[in-house]
Amino acid sequence: MIQSETLELLEWPRLCQHLATFAATKLGVAAALDLQIPATIAQTAELLAQTQEAYQLESRAGGALSFEGIQDIGTSLQRAELQGLLSGEELLGIATTLAGARQLRRIIDSQADVPTLKELAAQLRTYPELEQEIHRCIDDRAQVADRATPKLAGIRVQMRQLRDRIYQILQGILQRQSNAVQEQLITQRSGRFVIPVKAPQKDAIPGIVHDSSASGATLYVEPHSTVNLNNQMRQFLRQEQAEEEAVRRALTEQVAAVKPDLDRLLVVVTTLDLAAGKARYSFWLQANPPKFIELGEPELAPKNPEKEDEEKEDEENSENSQLLIRNLRSQITLRQLRHPLLVWQQQHEQGFPVVPVDLTIAPHIRVVAITGPNTGGKTVTLKTLGLAALMAKAGMFVAAREPVELPWFDNILADIGDEQSLQQSLSTFSGHIRRISRILEVLHNKSQAQGEENSNLTITNSQQQDQEVTDTQNTVSALPILKPKLQIPQPQIPITNSQLPIPKSLVLLDEVGAGTDPSEGSALAIALLKYLAQHSLLTVATTHFGELKALKYQDSRFENASVEFDDNSMQPTYRLLWGIPGRSNALTIAKRLGLLPSIVDEAQTYVGGASQDVNQVIAGLEAQRRKQETKAREATQLLHQTEKLHREVSQKAAALQERERELKIAQEVAVNEAIGSAKSEIAQIIRRLQSGNQTAQNAQQATETLNQISQKHLPSRQQPAKPKPSFMPKVGDRIRIPSLGQTAEVLSGPDANEELSVRFGIMKMTVKLGEIESLDGQKPETKAQLAKVAAQAQALATAKAKQAAAEPAKPNPEIAIRTANNSIDLRGARVSDAEIEIDRALSKAVEYGALWIIHGKGTGQLRRGVHEFLANHPQVSRFELASQKEGGAGVTVVYLK
Repeated sequence: MIQSETLELLEWPRLCQHLATFAATKLGVAAALDLQIPATIAQTAELLAQTQEAYQLESRAGGALSFEGIQDIGTSLQRAELQGLLSGEELLGIATTLAGARQLRRIIDSQADVPTLKELAAQLRTYPELEQEIHRCIDDRAQVADRATPKLAGIRVQMRQLRDRIYQILQGILQRQSNAVQEQLITQRSGRFVIPVKAPQKDAIPGIVHDSSASGATLYVEPHSTVNLNNQMRQFLRQEQAEEEAVRRALTEQVAAVKPDLDRLLVVVTTLDLAAGKARYSFWLQANPPKFIELGEPELAPKNPEKEDEEKEDEENSENSQLLIRNLRSQITLRQLRHPLLVWQQQHEQGFPVVPVDLTIAPHIRVVAITGPNTGGKTVTLKTLGLAALMAKAGMFVAAREPVELPWFDNILADIGDEQSLQQSLSTFSGHIRRISRILEVLHNKSQAQGEENSNLTITNSQQQDQEVTDTQNTVSALPILKPKLQIPQPQIPITNSQLPIPKSLVLLDEVGAGTDPSEGSALAIALLKYLAQHSLLTVATTHFGELKALKYQDSRFENASVEFDDNSMQPTYRLLWGIPGRSNALTIAKRLGLLPSIVDEAQTYVGGASQDVNQVIAGLEAQRRKQETKAREATQLLHQTEKLHREVSQKAAALQERERELKIAQEVAVNEAIGSAKSEIAQIIRRLQSGNQTAQNAQQATETLNQISQKHLPSRQQPAKPKPSFMPKVGDRIRIPSLGQTAEVLSGPDANEELSVRFGIMKMTVKLGEIESLDGQKPETKAQLAKVAAQAQALATAKAKQAAAEPAKPNPEIAIRTANNSIDLRGARVSDAEIEIDRALSKAVEYGALWIIHGKGTGQLRRGVHEFLANHPQVSRFELASQKEGGAGVTVVYLK
């Protein structure tokens, strides 16, 4: 069967062996070694969900699945079902398996976001009562315990008493006849207690001889005095065995009664162990979960350029002769794909480093032709892709970088390697054709099966469908592969284009068309690939035929790829290049492998000039591609560095903003404290004024006190800070020249032209005073800067003088003090009445500079009316609500012009 051949060709059994090393139980190991490929995408989705959830648990601390105590009890269950008698070891294994399954279910139930595993664990029936009964009857040595039944306990008590009597009698004989015994020892022969007696003195101890030593010098004698006691012991032993068998028989019957549930338990535990093994293998392989790409809407297949003239003659017929096919919804993406067996070889067998390949295939591409030198990695690429598809289909992660996107292939078929056989009279070419024929037979049978399913659908327009079936037969029969062998039978019910079989197979062909005449082999390869482009979802073929490289430019469904060859080292790099056909480099590789140079040089003369020109063009394309890749890598590195710098700058900016916010908060706290202190002092002065006589002397004292408070709390009234001394370089100072990015030493101070001599290194030069700065970043003050500052100060002073002259002098105290004369109470008044009272009060309060209006809180209507009146009053400079100490929202303070 070609499917099983494909698994062998892709070394699937070897991968299963590697997977088995990550299983925790013998059941899991057996399941991994015989890992089956699912037949439907629904089964794959379920297996993949199990692997993903097990991977999540393996990544969590303390969440890994534990299979401790679980054993393979399948054989024991079968014997129990057949009414066999289970041993103590088998019964103890069943009990430990039940306990291990219960612990496994407890771990899964305690985790979140694992619905698939919880659904599996819910099927586990662990029968704790059976486990407890087994542990009650069977001890840790797998023997039936005394507590199993009262009868067994009584028998063993009697046996111990009888054994003590026998030992007592034999010990007495050993002491009395010490000269006749070989050594002071009591042993057993044939289940009876005996003592070793010297052969020459056997008459000294009369009894029954049961055995002798190899030399004959020692006889094992049962004294006559213990014969009856030994007989009784044998009877007790038979009774004990019968009772033990009865106990194990009862336990075996209990196990047989629940065998279906225990069989299901083994299946579930094996499934969980296999999922955990896949997760551990994926973690070790640094693999990622695959995402399956769905098929899109049907589209017309690309037309054959060779038949364009015929299609123009009968355009309608050519339209109908095209098959409707469904492309993928998105491209196949397998970046940094690694061969899992090579990774294992590198890690465990000191193999060579694995070179990953990038597979990015557009949705409309059906055939990829890989060309390039021998030993360049073409076959490894085929096997890597095939194993990736199989692993994804089996619910395993793929050894590639995220995202991993590929279709779900219903068949994965491969023709890789040489199938020549002397016994079967098969040459290399014959072996390839036989295997390819089996591949085509699978594809044809698949198409027929889907066609029969579609034929059961209801047909509405028979005339149109008859035409479509005829067109389909014409198209398929035109394929050279199907002419001699496969014929489509006439269906009883026509099939519409939309019901045509959907190709979903992956075909891998190594050295397609090789092993025969190159011209015929290339013709056969072209015909085969064109057929597969219509009847498989994706075909990847390796070849050395130049004609296959040109298919890309004749049919949009074809794509070229090549394995890179380094002309400098004359070695393949094993990298896959897309869109560029490869060079075989046969002569170069032959020379590297030791063929005589003279033969290689002569062969070079037989190579056509056109071939050399093509190779040079391809070499130029490869060199240009390498340059672009190098630039892309450099740009990527620069982008990463820029992003890193941006993150660092953003973090520093955020830290500075946080520091600035903290400083502002601290300043606000300090200002509020100062304001509170000043207000308390001012309040004391006001209370002192209000309590005493309001004389001019008291007012003068209050004014002086307020001036002292303002000097204390207002920064503008405090002594101005001394101006920072400007920087002026002196001889011997170290200064920095920003324009040159140099640090220099001052040789002479600035002259009348503000120039000074400096030296850095062995160079001396003259620089302007404005071109230097101190090491801490201070700039020297030049004459121009001083003149500019003086002019600005003069202009400011002149403007202030003019403003002061233009404004009439009016009495306005430095600080407004609230008294009874500049306060008005409007609570309970209407807005219209309040406006009249406010206007009178404003006229009287001009000499005080401020007016306190008490309007109360209430509904706020009076406050709003007062504020509207004040906003339009010509005497009001500004107004605000009073502080909480002075009435808060119930009082408005008005400052007059």
